[in-house]
Amino acid sequence: MDKDTLRKQLLTARRDHVAALPDSMRALVFHRPPGPLLEMVPEGAVIGLYRANPFEAPAASYAKFFLDRGHEIALPRFASRNAPMEFARHSDPFDEEDLEVGPFGLLQPFPDAPVLEPEVLFVPLVGFTADGQRLGQGGGHYDRWLADRPGATPIGLAWDCQLAEELPLEEHDQPLRAIVTPTRLYGPLP
Repeated sequence: MDKDTLRKQLLTARRDHVAALPDSMRALVFHRPPGPLLEMVPEGAVIGLYRANPFEAPAASYAKFFLDRGHEIALPRFASRNAPMEFARHSDPFDEEDLEVGPFGLLQPFPDAPVLEPEVLFVPLVGFTADGQRLGQGGGHYDRWLADRPGATPIGLAWDCQLAEELPLEEHDQPLRAIVTPTRLYGPLP
C-alpha cells in the first residue's frame, strides 16, 4: 500500500478513536512521561514538542512536566511555508501568550523567540511500527530536521490505533528511538 493511501486510513482511524474517547479519558492520557522514557532524557536537555491538533496525541502535559523539571521547551516554527522547520523557545506551556499563528495555521513561537536545538524531540505522527518507523503528515519537516541532527533523540507520541505492522519506507525516513501510547512504551529502540 502506498503512503498516501495508508496515511488516509490511519488518519481516519485516529480521528474515529479520539472522537470515541470521553473527555475525562483524554485529560488523563499523556499526563506524565513513563519512567523508562525519562531515562532517555538527559538532565537539562532542551525538549522539543509540538502543539497537537484535536486528533494528535496531546503533548501539552509533557511540556508542563519538563518545564517543571527545569528543561527549556521548544516548539516548531516556520518563517514561511517553504522555509525549513526550526525550533524556538516556548516560555509558558501553561498559556499561549508567546505564540502566534504560523504559515501552516498552527501556533508557533513569535519571530523574536530564541532558536533552540532540542536534544530530545517528541514528534507527532500518523502511524508507527513497533520497531520505531514513523509515518508523518507527508511534509518531511521532521525527517529533514532529524537527518541534520543525528544526535537528537526522536520520540513519538501516538494513540494505540496508530500502530501498523509495517509502513512503506523511503531512504529519507528517520526512525524513532521510542513511541509512547496510552497503554505502552515501545523502546528504547536502537
